[in-house]
Amino acid sequence: MSAPMVHAQGLRKRFGKLEVLKGIDLTVERGQVCCLLGPSGSGKSTFLRCINHLEKIDGGRLSVDGELVGYRQRGTQLHELREREVAERRRDIGMVFQRFNLFPHMTAVQNVMEAPVRVGGATPAAARADALRLLGRVGLGDRAGHYPAQLSGGQQQRVAIARALAMKPKLMLFDEPTSALDPELVGDVLDVMRQLAADGMTMVVVTHETGFAREVGDTAVFMDDGVVVEAGDPRQVLVEPRHERTRAFLSKVL
Repeated sequence: MSAPMVHAQGLRKRFGKLEVLKGIDLTVERGQVCCLLGPSGSGKSTFLRCINHLEKIDGGRLSVDGELVGYRQRGTQLHELREREVAERRRDIGMVFQRFNLFPHMTAVQNVMEAPVRVGGATPAAARADALRLLGRVGLGDRAGHYPAQLSGGQQQRVAIARALAMKPKLMLFDEPTSALDPELVGDVLDVMRQLAADGMTMVVVTHETGFAREVGDTAVFMDDGVVVEAGDPRQVLVEPRHERTRAFLSKVL
């Protein structure tokens, strides 16, 4: 059997004296959509950043597709990878942030083709053709020549998704991708994410969009104070939660 796409065991992370992750155990199988929910400060985004080694863990083990994140094991010892090795492994993981972080001086198509050319070694012609295909996939085929300032927030976020897909990742991470958007723009971004899920992309999504989690998620994980309080089928966790803390949170967001 193949390894899980994401496997965390006793994962811990601290910032100074503040322990943000206090022993996270979580598994995401290939092709699954895992939705992380919880209040601000619960550790959701920190966990997401640990998955692609934007944050170094302080304890436990974390692997993606069977390979340790940020480390190599020799005997019983873990040795941190060099930054170049980390960057090479990070190519397989796409990440979409709250803020779009597009290059303002580049058009949509230039933003999407930048990494394949500069990092992936693709020819400009091939990268451009693929970028145009991806912009069409996210419903922005007619906006390829537009600069970020000429696009709405929802359109910029869809360009950011296309940019992440341009490196052909096997795992996509979304850190509250709709939280910075006006309410009427949220639907277009969620539609793109629904299609990615339908196409079989493995996704870990930090979100407050409980409707999306219930409809698209294979697993819903409620986190609070650095621990997993409750995890399981979204229709159970979000409709009939077992824990009082989960019920209290959902009563404020539903």
